[in-house]
Amino acid sequence: MRKFTHMQASTVREASQNAERGAMVIAGGTDLLGTLKDEILPVYPSVVIDLKTIEGLDKIEDQGDSLLIGAMAKLADVADDEAVKKHCQALAEACGRVASPAIRNMATLGGNICQMHRCWYFRTPDDRFHCSRKGGNTCPAYMGDNRYHSIFGVQNGCVAASSHDTAPALIALGAVIITSKREVLAEGFFAANGFRSCILEDGEIVTHVRVPKCEKSVFEKFALRKSIDFPIVNCAAAFGRDKALRVVMGGVYPAPLRLTAAEKAVEKGITEASAAKAGDDAMAEATALSGNAYKIEIARTMVKRTLLRLEG
Repeated sequence: MRKFTHMQASTVREASQNAERGAMVIAGGTDLLGTLKDEILPVYPSVVIDLKTIEGLDKIEDQGDSLLIGAMAKLADVADDEAVKKHCQALAEACGRVASPAIRNMATLGGNICQMHRCWYFRTPDDRFHCSRKGGNTCPAYMGDNRYHSIFGVQNGCVAASSHDTAPALIALGAVIITSKREVLAEGFFAANGFRSCILEDGEIVTHVRVPKCEKSVFEKFALRKSIDFPIVNCAAAFGRDKALRVVMGGVYPAPLRLTAAEKAVEKGITEASAAKAGDDAMAEATALSGNAYKIEIARTMVKRTLLRLEG
């Protein structure tokens, strides 16, 4: 790992101003430190800003009709919080399924929603595959080993699948991401954006996530190593206070995907038959790459399983 200056920020403003000058921010460090060690990016920061020293960013507050969760709240704390489990069950379950207990006790909610994607071409050490997400002209995975990649096409030249466990839950719950510059619905926050997997701009830092309290929500995940792996497919579903249903899937597109066809299929009620139809309708436009046709059937089943659990 190359040398860099470690700066402890005392305010969001201080961290943001330094990030605008090319510094990188570090939360729990479970993703960034590996990124820097392997030098997967074409640029290397001279300064890394520690956000853990900013007071108050790790709190979970009940604000009546919503929960305000600081971006520095550890995933383990969010998963174990009684208010989150009661009012935002899908988020608690998603946080509890990220990686291992050791990682969850270090990693933060803000870090999870801002982490870079897991494509092995993108993450090959020393930037050996200078792909489209790094300013190159090609996506090596499109014609290469794409067994874990998108089944719903390309976004901004990339077919890497989203790997955030918390993202589908936040979108299904109608959460709002609060940054140092703006507030954005979670549904519009995630996108292939250069090396980022979210819409953050240079110098912009996530500070909080506001999650509306929900009538009922659930999260399901399929991974090869059940306890610690990134998702092959994950899915969240929620009935909001307005009774509206949201179904969101990760691992199938470069951003989490809202499955409106699945939502429409169960408008008259969730039954074994309508949940199966929801899975079929959700996958109607899926198109496999050369190595990932198997994901379509997994995703179809995950939609059905998630909806039946939501109803049950």
